[in-house]
Amino acid sequence: MKKMIKNILSNIMPHNNFSNVKIKSIKSRQFPYEIEIIATNLYVPWAIDISDDGNIYFTERSGSVRVIKDGKLNPKPLIKFTSPFITQGEGGLMGIALDPNFSQNNYIYVMYSYRENNKIYNQVVRLIEENNSAYIDKVLIDKILGGRIHNGGRIKIGPDKKLYITTGDAGNPELAQDIKSKAGKILRIELDGSIPNDNPFANSPVYSLGHRNPQGLAWNLENVLYSSEHGQSAHDEINIIYPGKNYGWPIVQGDENFSEITVQKPLIHSGENTWAPSGIAFVNQGPWEGKLLVTNLRGQQILALTLNEEGTLVKNLELLFKNEYGRLREVIQGKDGLIYIATSNRDGRGNPDETDDKILRLTLK
Repeated sequence: MKKMIKNILSNIMPHNNFSNVKIKSIKSRQFPYEIEIIATNLYVPWAIDISDDGNIYFTERSGSVRVIKDGKLNPKPLIKFTSPFITQGEGGLMGIALDPNFSQNNYIYVMYSYRENNKIYNQVVRLIEENNSAYIDKVLIDKILGGRIHNGGRIKIGPDKKLYITTGDAGNPELAQDIKSKAGKILRIELDGSIPNDNPFANSPVYSLGHRNPQGLAWNLENVLYSSEHGQSAHDEINIIYPGKNYGWPIVQGDENFSEITVQKPLIHSGENTWAPSGIAFVNQGPWEGKLLVTNLRGQQILALTLNEEGTLVKNLELLFKNEYGRLREVIQGKDGLIYIATSNRDGRGNPDETDDKILRLTLK
């Protein structure tokens, strides 16, 4: 298998499927939004979710779940994970999602890395928040192979009230094609951790396979699921995720072909450029309505994709915040239409200033 993959990759010519897409760079002064910095001096804020009453919950990769309430950041974390939790390389505390009934049950879902028997794994747990603190209530899915690189880490609750989880290949590309492995996949489970009856593979949490390091999930108003994925050398991808489909890694990337397996081609990929895409949000109201926003780490920008009516074709691509705030990890839209963005300049690959990392909020002018 390793020899076959090496031979295939060495003979593939790079492609670029966005060369005909109109690209425009827009500076923040041209935005229809005011930009507020609502939190500073954070350590790699990885993911954000917002409660119905407007409280902002977010993770720091170093192990803290924190909250901004009534516009003020609580200096005390809801919970600070400790050993066997581990933050190393790209691992640590990553995704967060609030339960659809959070106002009643106080359930918070998070994904994080831990060490066991000298191996690194990732798991998703359910927390319960009580009196400005939180504790682990239940492990939902465990033993997702992790490592210093390629942990995925995004979790989102879909319109179907299932929990979706992105996992990387943990630096072992072959795992992405191994249906028995949870690495290099997008997983789908019930909110209690059980396997949905309508998953594409019987008794398996695997929803799609062949992923290298997917870090973003979002749905449009037609429930089309989009994901972002880091390529090996450029060729970063934005994919539409279909149940049971194979997205090709490590046999193909970008819009390459391979006759022996059927692979799903990306909605768009970066060609010879590097975006390092992470969080995604679909904007359903306001001046950017209908745009798919994708934060970029290496690219230090947000991609704003204008799609066709079906959401299956990119018509236009705008570059937002280019080199203005450094590496960008997360973007999310609140129910009120406000947009939140998190920087990632203290992740070991950025150039932080004295106020990094930050959470920004975009409000209408």
